Amino acid sequence: MKANIVCLPGDGIGPEVVEAAKNILIATSQIFDHQINLNSYPIGGIAIDLYGNALPESTLEACLNADAVLLGAVGGPKWDSPDALVRPEQGLLAVRKGLNLFGNLRPVKPHPKLLHASPLKPEKLANVDFIFVRELTSGVYFGMPKERRKFNDEEIAIDTMSYTTSEIQRVARLAFELARQRRKKVTSIDKANVLESSRLWRKVVTQIGAEYPDVTLEHILVDAAAMYLLNKPASFDVLVTENMFGDILTDEASVLTGSMGNLPSASLGEALNQHGKPRGLYEPIHGSAPDIAGKGIANPIGTILSTALLLRYSLGLEQEALLIEKAVDQTIEAGVLTADLGGNYSTSEMTQTILSHMTENVTAIK
Repeated sequence: MKANIVCLPGDGIGPEVVEAAKNILIATSQIFDHQINLNSYPIGGIAIDLYGNALPESTLEACLNADAVLLGAVGGPKWDSPDALVRPEQGLLAVRKGLNLFGNLRPVKPHPKLLHASPLKPEKLANVDFIFVRELTSGVYFGMPKERRKFNDEEIAIDTMSYTTSEIQRVARLAFELARQRRKKVTSIDKANVLESSRLWRKVVTQIGAEYPDVTLEHILVDAAAMYLLNKPASFDVLVTENMFGDILTDEASVLTGSMGNLPSASLGEALNQHGKPRGLYEPIHGSAPDIAGKGIANPIGTILSTALLLRYSLGLEQEALLIEKAVDQTIEAGVLTADLGGNYSTSEMTQTILSHMTENVTAIK
């Protein structure tokens, strides 16, 4: 297979974890005799420094012509002024909108060897295996008007949360289709007791749920969902929610695995690539972690597992994805852990161990 992958290293630890993931992709292409072209473009703070724009046109054009996009992280103290007109995060939102990546998938499955790294009691983590489906291109992050202005002699800030029926329908269908491949349960999270947008959300998700009689649907308010993620996380299978709620809840859910650095994500849209698969954007859920940037201790697991999702969803390479995921499991099982997981291995040492397991597993198969 020939594939064109655009890499957006970004800021902070982004370049370090993307470099680790690129090594995994190169090794995978060599093992399975694929031709995967990897080309890097700026996004976020580094793009602001170079071009004055968090998402240069050349970067977006490359993403639109790629089979898939691999992203590191954006942001940092250098660009963090609340009064800044151009911010790194604008690049992230713009690439999601530009590629129309409406559905963000974030799987959560704690590894048995990492239960000690979670603040929850081990018994709470038994049988936890769920996936978030977060709507990604609407809601309060994109709603208009969005402004600050003077009102009654003081400053007022306005953000608008809005959703259309079709925006809710497509992400709900994605959640129900995933549930059919799993344990056939969807939990829809909203704030329908307060927000008009959530009342529409609940109405539309219920309508879509009627098309899937084999899937159980439950509705939970977002505040209750935040509590249940900690006191009964094993009760969930597929969770679907709007943009901001999903952003917050998935960061909370990351503590179940021991570190935000462990979690991958896949952002999918309706456009198909040359292989007839969704052109997706793949990234770890963590931020740029400027406090550890350049120290060589960043956890690359979330980014490496994101490459497995890339191979699965955008290239249809299931065997290759499973090879990576198994090697990551074996590396954790062997106790090769970075500092965030209680270990003392470097980013490169963890990556090299994963590569070694991949080679060993392929040799055993052959």
